[in-house]
Amino acid sequence: MELLHPHCAGLDIHKETVVACVRHLRNGKVTTGIKTFKTTTEELIALSDWLTTEGCTHIVMEATGVYWKPVWHILSDGEFDLVLANAGHVKNVPGRKTDVNDAAWLAELMAHGLVKASFVPDQPTQQMRDLLRTRKQFGRERSSHIQRIQKTLEDANIKLDLVVTDVLGLSGRRILEALIAGQTVPHALAALADRRIHATSAQLEAALRGRVTDHHRFMLKLHLDQIDAQDAAIARIDKEVAGNVEPFRVALEMLNGIPGVSSLSAQVIIAEIGVDMSRFETAGHLISWAGLCPRNDESAGKRRSSRMKKGAPWLKTTLVQCAWAAARTKDSYFQAQYHRLRSRRGPKKAIGAVASSLLTAAYHMLKSGTLYQDLGANHFNHRAKDKQALHLIHRLKNLGFNVQITPSAA
Repeated sequence: MELLHPHCAGLDIHKETVVACVRHLRNGKVTTGIKTFKTTTEELIALSDWLTTEGCTHIVMEATGVYWKPVWHILSDGEFDLVLANAGHVKNVPGRKTDVNDAAWLAELMAHGLVKASFVPDQPTQQMRDLLRTRKQFGRERSSHIQRIQKTLEDANIKLDLVVTDVLGLSGRRILEALIAGQTVPHALAALADRRIHATSAQLEAALRGRVTDHHRFMLKLHLDQIDAQDAAIARIDKEVAGNVEPFRVALEMLNGIPGVSSLSAQVIIAEIGVDMSRFETAGHLISWAGLCPRNDESAGKRRSSRMKKGAPWLKTTLVQCAWAAARTKDSYFQAQYHRLRSRRGPKKAIGAVASSLLTAAYHMLKSGTLYQDLGANHFNHRAKDKQALHLIHRLKNLGFNVQITPSAA
């Protein structure tokens, strides 16, 4: 195979050690050197000095979890072209698995340009990504505590969620705090509900008649305290994000113009893909990286599966949520696309296609700096008028009508 990098290195990174293999091609002869370093800062600086002395120009590293980050930060200060490899893409032949062999195999792949580089964002984008991923985790923990509150109320036979939409809303919070304080009279609890709720006083009293013990009060208080702590943490994260958003402000304002994309969703999209679209050759490459396209699974000329690929779970979930909101935006291209595909492929595949279109729009907007322009709900009808007319004629014939159409005057 063609040799692309005559002086390169492969790093097999673990929690405590880094096994480095340097590969050189001189006068038609391949030579390698193996060294093992610890992952302390002093040892990583020694690794960087050794690689510089060896004259390495390209370095590929493979690790599990976040163990690659300290090595990347140290080596990024040097004159190296760094590549982070996906462990699933660089597997060797089974039965030859040692740290030294892994490092040598990585160096061999790098020398011939056979390693597909993973996307590593710059430092500001990485910090924004850490904040927003932590925010989503806190939101999930908050939701789990709300479910535990409902579980505790069910154990006490309090059917609050049947009469109140939001258990932690204005009415629900008042009732929960009264239960924790020791109030058990249904009439007094029902009086705490806001008058705008749909449930009647009789329904409220029936739902709030239960058997609340001291154990239930303790559990309710415990979960409410945890929810308040999560709310405070999320507020701190939002404040920190607002203070660091200046480098991304223009991009965020552009993405906010897409139907279904909120301010928070725009921040998540920017944190996951960045603002420099040159790292993705086309919009299709970005969609494939995000896992929003069917995977290639074909054998003997038959397509075995068309399920979506796995990839970018933090980005994919956000885009799917935005797609549901965009599909409900009246007189929009995304609503027309969703209804057009839902009738043939079902709602899940249709919403996946809308999410893919959202990411495609974001890609072109960030790459060219243009604002979003909706194509309109009639885009598909105008795009293929003859085909749409034949479809409607066929439907009328199935209903028992003979149809003859004549074009109207321009």
